[in-house]
Amino acid sequence: MSAKHHQRPPFRAEHLGSLLRPKALLDEKHLVDQKKGDQEKLVAIEDESINAIVKEQLDLGFHAVSDGEYRRHMFWGTFFPGLEGFEEVTDFPDDIFRMYVPDIAAFTESGHKPGETVLCTGKIKHVGSTYVDQWNYLKNLLPKENQREAKLTMAAPNWYHLRYKTGRAFPKEVYATDAEYFADIAKAYRAELKILYDNGLRNVQIDDPNLAYFCSEKMLAGFKADGEDSDALFDLYIKLYNDCLAGRPSDMHVGVHLCRGNFVGGRHFSEGGYDAIATKLFRNLNVDTYYLEYDTPRSGGFEPLKELPKGKSVILGLITSKFPKLEDIEEMKKKVEQAAKLISEGTGESYEEALDRLGVSPQCGFASHSDGNNVGHDEMVAKLKLVRKLADEIWPGQP
Repeated sequence: MSAKHHQRPPFRAEHLGSLLRPKALLDEKHLVDQKKGDQEKLVAIEDESINAIVKEQLDLGFHAVSDGEYRRHMFWGTFFPGLEGFEEVTDFPDDIFRMYVPDIAAFTESGHKPGETVLCTGKIKHVGSTYVDQWNYLKNLLPKENQREAKLTMAAPNWYHLRYKTGRAFPKEVYATDAEYFADIAKAYRAELKILYDNGLRNVQIDDPNLAYFCSEKMLAGFKADGEDSDALFDLYIKLYNDCLAGRPSDMHVGVHLCRGNFVGGRHFSEGGYDAIATKLFRNLNVDTYYLEYDTPRSGGFEPLKELPKGKSVILGLITSKFPKLEDIEEMKKKVEQAAKLISEGTGESYEEALDRLGVSPQCGFASHSDGNNVGHDEMVAKLKLVRKLADEIWPGQP
């Protein structure tokens, strides 16, 4: 992993990247999707909306500002379709999927088929960044001295692998093994990160529900019924991540965000605490920061944080983005205190040292899908204000 313990980023008060889109932006985007809108008009509305949401984040006291993911339909963006060798498809056989993977199961159990997916159809090659223009627009809205604080969210490298049955994620005539396939995915990620770094990005957040799905007893039972080794696959994903991040500069902060689903209206897909994956997740994955969902009991308790080694940080996602009711700040403080105590028990460091490696945030974005969760703009702002207030009361004077 990178040689130093990163701080600033992460910050005491964070959010997870996606923010509610203004109505004008959503309306024009829907028209464009229906081939009835104007792409140039949409871009102009995106620009105007991003300008406003960046100012609002700064006014609220956030440092790791994002563009709200306003140019994306889904939180992961267009990294995979932008690679040579991948194709977005709407016509595909049902039997390619592991039906017990939580987001796939959520569709099929309700009588629906996933509307689209992205498949590897040939040799994978990075042929240009689909993120860099988004980053440069955001960067140029900020003073030069603050650009290193801004955050870009990225797709997880395993995103279009877990959902597919063994051998169905790629053509066997192109890749003989997962290892060969992952090697080219990692090469593409390293190319992407280099482009972004060269353009000034220093704060990366990789969004990965797939890792959290390994906490789901239902999914693990599906692997067992199929005679497959979920532990071995999790190990492969850890290696994939580490290969993607190999050689990154020491001043590039990388965090990974785990949640259990945040679809339209805030729908979640899975449940289960981090206990089953904590040791490997915290000790073997070469990232600096973990953004962890902790807004409801579906995420389990804080005991797995005993596995967090020194030199890494956790942002506790205590505030829900799924509904408007505000959390009790005193209860949230107690949860931060509990987490810090458990981390200190695991490492032998002092409570104060453990607390110094924590921050707070919502558990996920407010609009992982562009249509957003069941909260209004003012309610989102109230949640963000609560995050900032919670951080200020625990860590006074710290960003």
